[in-house]
Formats: sequence, C-alpha cells, structure tokens
Amino acid sequence: MVNDSKSQKTAGTPSASSPPHFQPEQHEISVRELKNKLDRHEPLVLLDVREPIEYQIVHLAGSVLIPLNELPQQVNRLNPELETVVYCHHGMRSQYAAAYLHQIGFQNVKSLAGGIDQWSVEIDPALNRY
Repeated sequence: MVNDSKSQKTAGTPSASSPPHFQPEQHEISVRELKNKLDRHEPLVLLDVREPIEYQIVHLAGSVLIPLNELPQQVNRLNPELETVVYCHHGMRSQYAAAYLHQIGFQNVKSLAGGIDQWSVEIDPALNRY
C-alpha cells in the first residue's frame, strides 16, 4: 500500500484548490453599500434565502427566492460569475448561505448585514416589517 499524504487529507484542512476559509466579516455588505451598487446598476444577483411566506410579506425588487434549505438543490439557478448578495430577515440565514456558496466556488458572495429588516429601517421605511 502506498502512503499518499495528499489523498489522506484531514477533514477541514483546505487543499490547494479549495477557496480560502470563509470569513463572515469579509463577506458582508451594509445596506447602504448595496443601495449604492443598485443605484449604479452594478450587475449582481440578489438572493433571498427566506421562506416563501416571508417573501410574500416583503422582498427586494428583482431578487431571486431560493429558501436556505433548498439552496443545494437549486444552486444551478445562480451564476457564480456574478456578484451575489444574499439576504434574509436579519442576516443569520444569509451568512450560512454565503458561506455555503463560497465553499462551492462562488468567489464574490456577500451577506446583507441586518437583512431586509435593516434595509427597511435605513433605506426604505415604506417596506413591510415583520
């Protein structure tokens, strides 16, 4: 038996082809930063990872709804070449989703700090809050 240390990789240890470790603070965007990008019509995907009932209450225009628990099965709906901004209600689910997307190769993915609730407080108070 040949001892190939490259094939005996320890779980959690990145290989040369793995993306750098996900660091939430480096993969977060404020609502004001996102507003500026949208105002400049920068190409990006707004990914809402909440549940359909939450999306019906309030969502950002032009966003794609893929609930967090369905993301692995529907990730092919997303373009990994585009910047992806993930949001949820307060920012927790979107961080999980951003970490997952980063792990599978999305290089330009960010979680919206404070989620849609923070957006409604700072950017658009006319949006429904729940």
